[in-house]
This record gives sequence, C-alpha cells and structure tokens, in this order.
Amino acid sequence: MISINEQFPSGASAAPGASGGFAKEMAELFGPKGSLASIRGFEWRPEQQQMAEGVAAALEGRTHLVVEAGTGVGKSLAYLLPSVLHARRTGRKALISTHTINLQEQLLYKDIPLVRGMIGEDFEAVLLKGRQNYVCPTRLARAVRHGGDLFTAEEKPDLERIREWSATTSDGSLSDLPFEPPQQLWAQVCSEQHLCTPKTCGRDSGCFYQSARRRAQSAQVLVLNHTLFFTLLGDPEDEGLGYLFPDDFVIFDEAHTVEQVASRHLGFSLSQYGLRQSVQRLYNPRTRKGLLQQARHHEAVGTASELIPEIDRFFDAVAGACTFRQARECRIREDRSAELAEAVSQSSLAESLARLAESAGSAAGKTEEEGLKGELTEVANRLRSARAGLSDFLSQSAPDHVYWVERSGRTSTWCSLHAAPVAVAPLLGRLLFREGGTAIMTSATLSVGSSELDYFRGRVGAYDVPALQLGSPFDYARQMKIHLVRKMPEPKDPAYEEALAKWIGHYTEESRARAFVLFTSHRTMQAVAAKMQGFFEEKGWNLIVQGAGLSRSRMLEAFREEGHSVLFGTDSFWTGVDLPGEALSSVIITRLPFVTPDHPLTEAKLEEIVASGGDAFQTYSLPEAILKLRQGVGRLIRSANDRGSIVILDSRILSRPYGKAFLKALPECPVEIA
Repeated sequence: MISINEQFPSGASAAPGASGGFAKEMAELFGPKGSLASIRGFEWRPEQQQMAEGVAAALEGRTHLVVEAGTGVGKSLAYLLPSVLHARRTGRKALISTHTINLQEQLLYKDIPLVRGMIGEDFEAVLLKGRQNYVCPTRLARAVRHGGDLFTAEEKPDLERIREWSATTSDGSLSDLPFEPPQQLWAQVCSEQHLCTPKTCGRDSGCFYQSARRRAQSAQVLVLNHTLFFTLLGDPEDEGLGYLFPDDFVIFDEAHTVEQVASRHLGFSLSQYGLRQSVQRLYNPRTRKGLLQQARHHEAVGTASELIPEIDRFFDAVAGACTFRQARECRIREDRSAELAEAVSQSSLAESLARLAESAGSAAGKTEEEGLKGELTEVANRLRSARAGLSDFLSQSAPDHVYWVERSGRTSTWCSLHAAPVAVAPLLGRLLFREGGTAIMTSATLSVGSSELDYFRGRVGAYDVPALQLGSPFDYARQMKIHLVRKMPEPKDPAYEEALAKWIGHYTEESRARAFVLFTSHRTMQAVAAKMQGFFEEKGWNLIVQGAGLSRSRMLEAFREEGHSVLFGTDSFWTGVDLPGEALSSVIITRLPFVTPDHPLTEAKLEEIVASGGDAFQTYSLPEAILKLRQGVGRLIRSANDRGSIVILDSRILSRPYGKAFLKALPECPVEIA
C-alpha cells in the first residue's frame, strides 16, 4: 500500500485564506492519474474528486459547506481523507457525526482502516457514545456492595450477570452486553455525569467511560451520532471557537436528519415514567428498596412513597384535560394552557418534588460515604430540574416554542410533556455555522429540485453556506426501472387496501420476493400484512413485518439470509438501509410520504408558514415528501452491479399537478405505467 503522506508531508497545510493549495492537492490525489488510482480496486469518480476538493477548500479556509453526493459517489472517503490529513497537520480534531449505527460501523471498520492504509501512518479514531451507554465499575461495585438496600431478589441475578460481564468486556458498553438489563437496574450502574468523574473514577479504576473520554481527548478523529453531538454541544458565546473541543471541525453525514434531531434536543421533555424512576431510585414502596433506605433516612421514605401516586394523579389530570389525536399527541395552545393549569391546580406535585429534593440533599449532607452522597445529590438535582421544567411547561415561558402532551408505551400508558422551538434554523445557524468554524453537511438526498439546495439550507440555518450538488455515478437508465399504477384508487378510497394487496402481490411475483414494501402508516401496514399472509405462505416466501418482535437489525439480517423474503416496514426503513446485491431487487412504495399535520410540531411549522403569508404545502409539505421519497427510492441501487425496480402505488403521482415534481426529483430511468 502506498503512503500518500510521502506526497503530502505533515505540516504542509496552507494557511486559512490561502489560494487553495490543499484543495488542489485533493483534486490531484483523487484524480484519474492521482496516487489513489494506483491502489487496487480504486475507481476514479469525478463526483468524488469534486467533493474531496470542496471539503478540503472548506477546511483550509475555515468555512462551511453543504454537499449532496448521490449514491455511489463514495462520499465517506471524499470527506474522511481530507479530514484526517487536515487534522494531523493542524491539530484540529475531526468530528464525524452520523444518524445511524450502520454508518458508524462502516466508518470504523471499513473506511477509517482504508484511510490508515492510504496515508501509511496510524492515527487514533474513537467511537464516542453517550456516557449512560457505559457501565461504571465504581457504581457497579457500590451497587453490589449495597444490593440488599437497592435491589430485590429478582433483580440480583441480573446484577450479578452485569458484574461477571464487566470483568471480561473490553468495551463496557450496552451494545457489548449479551442481554438487555432492566432499565431501572442499568440506571444504578451506568456512568452518570456527577457520579462518574475523573476524580471518582481515575486512571486506575478501570472505568470504561473515563477511558473512552481520555481516548476521545487524544484522538484525531471522533465518530458519534447526531443525538450525542447536540447533547454535548456548547453555546459558542460560552465555549469560544470549537464545537465539542477547542478549534475542532464537524462533518455531518446523513445530514437530512439533522433538523429533526436538533429540534428534539433544543427543546424540553419531562416523562411520567422517568420521573417515577427518579423517585423510585430514592425509595420504591413496592420493593422497599432505594438510596434513602441505604442512608437510613427514614423520615424521607414517607415523602417518596407518597410522591409516586401523586405523580400518577398529576399526569392523569393532564391526560384528562387533553384531546389526543390518534391516542398519541395533544397540542397545548396558549388559549388552552389556562384550562390545563386548572386541571392540575389541585396538584402539589411541584412542592412535593422540591420537598423530596431537599430531603435527598439533606441525606447526602449527613452521609460520610462519598458514593452514596453523590447518588443522593444526583437524584436531588434531577428532581429540582423536573420541578423547574414543570413550571416552564405550565407557564409556556419559552418564546416561539410549541407545547404538547404525548402518550407512549405499548398501551399508551405513560404521559410526557414536551416543548420544542418551532423553527430551529436560526438556532442552528448560530450554533453551527459560526465564523471561523467549519461545519460540513452531506447526504445523498438534500435537493428538492434546486442545485443550490436552498430548501435544505434554509431548514438548517445554512443561509449563506455554499452548496455543491453532485450526481450519482450509477447508470440508472440501465440499472433501474420505475413502475407507476394509474389504476390504483387514492389512499382515502375504501378499496385502497385491497388494491394495495393486489398490486404488491403482482410486483413481488415479478421480483420473486426480494422486496421492501415501504408504508407511511403502521395501521395500513398491519392491515395489508394480515390480508397477504396467506399469499406469501402459499408462495413459500418469508414475510417480515416491522413491529412483530424483531429489532430493525435482526429484520435486515433475516431478509438478507433467508433469500426469498418480503419486508414490510415504516419510517425507519425509508433511510439508512444498505443492502447491495441480489437480496433486494424491488422497492415498493405504497403511498407518497407527505407529512401529516397530526404531530404538534409539524402543525406549528405549517401554521408559521401560513401566518407569514406563505404556502404551507409548496413551502414545506411537498419538499419534505420529495426528500422522503428520494430516500426510499435510494434503498434500491447501492452498487454499480445492482439491478431492480421501483414501484409507486400512489396514483396521485400521475393525476395531481405536484406529481411532476416527484418524478423530476427521481433518477432518470425508464418509466412504465400500468
């Protein structure tokens, strides 16, 4: 393997604002006669060369960039190679943020080792996970030592299994644990911000999180997910230049999901289930176990015991004042906030939370054991935060936010309170696209028709950020065919589901199974699956339906391994799935994926557009649906050798004026209309 560092020696990076020496180097490196061309298996792709050049220019000039790189461009290598070289030469840390674990694993186990071989020198790349993914040996030892006060006889075997595993694991994270522990048990042994610190879990403690943290500090490249990035992201006015580390830079792959993730993390949530868990960590009246029991703070035990039913009464009162849409969400508008406040006015939950937090703090002050003191202080802080959040929710104090109540759980048993900014673009513009920093966003699907990617840039606050649109090197005209069905009834027609079953049967026969069938509605998916179960059994094909007990990764594994399979999936299968080869030969899209205004946050976004004089359908609903359709279609052709068909079972793509916008956004290939 050649070493490209021989061509580009360490320390040779051009200064910011220079004439583009680093960009020119990357253009030559990725060119048809560049150093990479001599590596076995490397195929020159002009789109990849352009992307690498653009990434290098942004890094060198300390500017930002948005890149749509079509499937097959090889965007991972196009941003990784310049990022690694730039990080090694300048000392700036590279943050690579993705949305899915599949891409993280591809980066860590395939792409980064490839880059190591290319540059001929080692560099440290670390996967950074949220701290609650790691077992803390100090907390675990404490939990085992005081198990009699903290755990029931039924929980102790799982605690012992975690202890045995912790002695052999090299990773120490949940993904390495061979079983799924009860959430309440894991919460007692995982890393916590104020309990698992460099002081309490020093170098010799064997703490997995602190070890990962030290590796992250020294690594040149960090791989993490969008959720963790926004959890750790500091305010630029407080933190200075840099996102998570001084003078770092960030590349967001799968950037089409950034707005959604950021909305969730720049808002607020308080769940009935989580609040109960915090209180039960102090004392669980059912098991008579908890931290207060260990601290022998018996006078606070009664307060904790009374608080559990009080939490339930409060959330029951909240639910009683709500009219839930499809039994899931209820938006709390300003004109109804007084009604909600009246419904919960008899509750003294806020005062009870403050009283229990005070008791937990008092117990912490009286104990001499540092571990117990930290545990009690941590729960006390959580209860105080919950009380403050409760007050903010009821007063709707955050400007330009939407507030809603949500039911969750298999039987919609639990309630939670939520608030989120209606528009995150101004916040993201300030947080990410700051002067002197470098944030690069890339995905295969960012455009809804404009090469300037202006819709996406507007959604994430990248108003003045340059855009680069690069097509796919795949020959879609040869590799793919699109089938449209004019005879399909529209989705609201009573005959729609019956027709879906008929046409799914027809097209899966043509592809000999090996098909993804993508739905926008879980209810419709289940109804059609029930209608077609006998059909697939008669064919001897395996029908895999989301929500039937298998995890997403296990569903994909079964689809890949069992040959003639048909997979029915909803939202999570429209994106982030990579199945090259013959396993997947057809993607059947049952309905154009328009967002529904059922969710309060979506509803508020649409209302804001209308209030400002815009057209909500043209400005938001249609572009979002086009992006989602492109993501679904993108599941099919994943390599230059793939062949297959896209089937769209929504006649509106032919009968409605907006159908042309959908078709224009899809790859140019033969279209057949039935």
